[in-house]
Amino acid sequence: MNATTKSARSFLLAGVCAAALGAPVLGQSNVDPVRKFAWGENIGFVNFRDANAASQGVVVRYRRLAGFGWGENIGWINFGDGTPGAAPYYANTSGADHGVNVLPSGDCFGYAWGENIGWINFNTAPTLSAFNQQARVDRPNGRLRGYAWGENVGWINLDNTNVFVEFDSLCPGDYNRDGVIDLLDLLAFNADWSAGLGQVVPAGTLGDIDGSGTVDLLDLLDFISSWSALLGTEC
Repeated sequence: MNATTKSARSFLLAGVCAAALGAPVLGQSNVDPVRKFAWGENIGFVNFRDANAASQGVVVRYRRLAGFGWGENIGWINFGDGTPGAAPYYANTSGADHGVNVLPSGDCFGYAWGENIGWINFNTAPTLSAFNQQARVDRPNGRLRGYAWGENVGWINLDNTNVFVEFDSLCPGDYNRDGVIDLLDLLAFNADWSAGLGQVVPAGTLGDIDGSGTVDLLDLLDFISSWSALLGTEC
C-alpha cells in the first residue's frame, strides 16, 4: 500500500503534553485479556489493554476510543481522554482535544498520539476503503480492523488473522452493540439467556454475563442492573 494518507497538521502539536497516565479515561479497559495486540512492521506489538493493570487501558465505545496503549519499542500511545470538547467526537483541532472517533458505520477518524512517535492517523478510509482495509470498529464481531498510519512509523495492522484487538460490549447493557441502551437490548439478551438457561456454555456466551460458564439467575440480575441504570443513554 502506498503511504498517501495525509499526516497530522503541525498545529495539533500545540497543547499536547506527554502521555502521562494521570489523564482521565472512561474506566476499566473493555479490551480482551488475550486478544489485545495490534502489530506494526516498524514498531512491533502495541498492547491496547494493560495500562495501569487495565484501569487506564484502551476503552472502545460506540463513538470514540479512550485510554492508553503500550508499545515495548515506542512507549505510550494516547487514544483520547474520553471527554471530547464537543461530544460525541474529539475535535482534533488542538492537542487538548485529540483522540480517535468512530462513525456509526464503524469507520474511524481522528488521531492517537505517541510521545516518541508523533501522530497516528485513523482516518484511513480515503486511502483504504476501496480495499475494505480502513481503520474501523467491527461491532458485530467485537474487534478492530483495518490499518492506521503513522508518519514516523508506517502502517499499524489492526486486521491480522491471529493478532488483533478484541473488545467486550461497548457499554454495559448495550447487548446488541448498536450504541443505544434500549428495549431492543433487553429483548436480545432475553432470547440468549432463555436459550442458555441452566446450561454450561463458553464463558460470555448465550447470556452468561458474569462469565461463570453457566447461564443462571445471576446473569439476568447482572444484566438488568446494568441495563436499567443506563436505559435511554448512548454509549
